[in-house]
Amino acid sequence: MIIEIKVPSVGESVTEALLAQWFKSDGDTVQKDEPLFVIETDKVTLEVVCEAAGVLSIKVQEGETVAIGTVVGSIDTAAAPKPAEPPPAPEAPEIRETQPQEAPTEKPQKPAPEPPPPQPAPTSERPLVGLDAQAPSVRRLIAEKNLTPSQISGTGPAGRITKGDVILFLEGLQVPAAPPAPGPDDDSLQKPVESTAPPSAEKIQPGQERITRKPMSPIRQRIASHLLNAKQNTAMLTTFNDIDMTRVQALRAQFKDSFKEKYGISLGMMSFFIKACVEALKEFPQVNAFIDDKDIVHHHYYHIGVAIGSEKGLVVPVIRHADQLNFAELEQAIVDFVSKIKENRLELSDLEGGTFTISNGGVFGSLLSTPILNMPQSGILGMHRIEKRPVAIEDQMVIRPMMYVALSYDHRIIDGREAVTFLKRIKECIENPERIMMEI
Repeated sequence: MIIEIKVPSVGESVTEALLAQWFKSDGDTVQKDEPLFVIETDKVTLEVVCEAAGVLSIKVQEGETVAIGTVVGSIDTAAAPKPAEPPPAPEAPEIRETQPQEAPTEKPQKPAPEPPPPQPAPTSERPLVGLDAQAPSVRRLIAEKNLTPSQISGTGPAGRITKGDVILFLEGLQVPAAPPAPGPDDDSLQKPVESTAPPSAEKIQPGQERITRKPMSPIRQRIASHLLNAKQNTAMLTTFNDIDMTRVQALRAQFKDSFKEKYGISLGMMSFFIKACVEALKEFPQVNAFIDDKDIVHHHYYHIGVAIGSEKGLVVPVIRHADQLNFAELEQAIVDFVSKIKENRLELSDLEGGTFTISNGGVFGSLLSTPILNMPQSGILGMHRIEKRPVAIEDQMVIRPMMYVALSYDHRIIDGREAVTFLKRIKECIENPERIMMEI
């Protein structure tokens, strides 16, 4: 039976996708639920798994843009191997009626001559390093540069070589272990050196600086267009404040163990800010609204987007009805989104419907920044790193853990007074977390 592999639909607004990478090669044996390939759209990266076990036939090579529903390959289920008969065979000779002591002695003697089969097994795995076992794009790059696959360390699935491995090898970041090993033969040393010399000579020429050019991924193009649109089509302004994090840090230290024991998840910093933002949004509904042509659309729900950095770019999954979730549910939602992003399981529905966004640049060490609006939303809160600084409290200079926060807002719908008071309300909730309902 032949099963077609199609590019799945990820949302009504998405009509095409980039086939970014195949995890398997043409003719490989695949198992059910095993990852086959990765597609990238202008919004999400999705990993597609195998529907059934069989032999893979690839029709569309990686790097090509295809329409949703396009057949990119097929699986021949009739050619799937059936490794069920070998196990019962060795169980038959295990009869204790015939000299129980000699039987085990004969069995270890049989595996003794059988180490050769396990040795060919690695030789069967070695083809993963060979040229035929690599992805088509990798084979072309290796052939163009006259490289030997055995010299390149593969970091892909099952030890396969990726484009990044080849590029790192060409740049000299991966030093091959094969050339220095055969020390006694000078001729053998010169041959691999000569084979690697031409690509380096072609790459770097005297008097010419080296550059690398690669096309933007669909997600990066979408991010660039979205941010540029926000800068050009909104009257964006940013207001700043600082927050004393002493009370929140003390609460986290006090309830960390009991919170972990009861809910099975760590109490983070983001849940405090989500709760504080929800309280502020209730008091200032303009920040939770957006402009649609000549109308102002008010949301009577609180869908909070949390910006999360990934290898593909910044994505903003949305925690829906954040006002109805407790601290543990908020922290669990964030952990689930991070896992989805790492495993390429994030769906388009996870990114839609946000009414306000929080971005934490402090995890990367940012002290102060101006976040850009996530249109069509009218407000975004920027968090930053916590830093101990001297502050004046009751005419006394003390050292406190302080955090700068920034609120970027659309001045067309939000006045400066509302923006400043909104941010001040967040400051009050964080510095006095008793105002936020703790469910521990």
